[in-house]
Amino acid sequence: MFEFAWPWIFALLPLPWLMRVVLPVADSGEPALKVSFLSDLEGLARRRARANLPAWRQQAPFILLWLLLLIAAGRPQWLGEPLPIAASGRDLLVAVDVSGSMDFPDMQWQGEDVSRLTLVQHLLGDFLESREGDRVGLILFGSRAYLQAPLTFDRHTVRVWLDEARIGIAGKNTAIGDAIGLALKRLRQRPAQSRVLILVTDGANNGGEIDPLTAARLAANEGVKIYPIGIGADPEQSGTLGFLGVNPSLDLDEASLKAIAEPTGGQYFRAHDDKELQAIKGTLDKLEPVTQQPTQARPAQALYHWPLAMALLLSMLLVVRERWPDNPLRRLFTKDLLQTQLPDWRQRLKRLRLRRRR
Repeated sequence: MFEFAWPWIFALLPLPWLMRVVLPVADSGEPALKVSFLSDLEGLARRRARANLPAWRQQAPFILLWLLLLIAAGRPQWLGEPLPIAASGRDLLVAVDVSGSMDFPDMQWQGEDVSRLTLVQHLLGDFLESREGDRVGLILFGSRAYLQAPLTFDRHTVRVWLDEARIGIAGKNTAIGDAIGLALKRLRQRPAQSRVLILVTDGANNGGEIDPLTAARLAANEGVKIYPIGIGADPEQSGTLGFLGVNPSLDLDEASLKAIAEPTGGQYFRAHDDKELQAIKGTLDKLEPVTQQPTQARPAQALYHWPLAMALLLSMLLVVRERWPDNPLRRLFTKDLLQTQLPDWRQRLKRLRLRRRR
């Protein structure tokens, strides 16, 4: 089915005529009477054929150009048949720590040393894309918490935004409580059995305005399950030292993360590799899906580029007509050419008829 996504754009159709009526005529600032030069006369001679045309034929190309631009701006599209979208009923928000300590390179990915955030982007990105049928969203937090992606079925876009996350984008500190509070605000209107928050951090709460344990109790009251993931290599096994010779893994407050998970019915995981994420996936798969209204979507194929290309071609032809008035395309349609050549063709036809009679 063909339709315009923005049909109201056609209300602008009379805009050029309204501007012509309302706006005053431009004043060139030159005297009304002046001596014309030969170049001006030549230009007038070239435009004589167009001036002899009716007014509607002179304005027809510009009317067509304006109409094509409005059609393109109206976003024409072809809608396909409605297709069902699988919906399990889960709403899964992922809150990722992007504070300064997440840049510490004590993790391994495919045999190379990588930062903690890089490992999270690799492993958690695969996990998000595998959540078929779930609505997923993304929160980035540091000194403050920000909603990077709202709950959506577009898991690939959420992963792209996770891959584009950078250290320090939300500040250098770690506001775990604010991240939980923002997640509660977004999950509050969703069905109670489907509210899930995955919290990824490598440190302790040292910023924000909300205490993490207070936020966890509020989450328990709202029926939100929290699965904290502590990221970072074990200090005993990693010989890598950070700034001032201190391993940032010592800052990980596992006791608080476990206390956050316990009242909500969640579970704390320690992330060294992808096994912990697989464990989270298995735990979430055990949740009972919530019955929801069937969700359907109609694939849309954009068609705006066709009228836009036609408008561009027409604009180029108008420019060629103005800049190169002697081009063959214009001479084919000039009134003078028809007036000069049409009598010649009539004379030839008369001669042919006379020859046949003889």
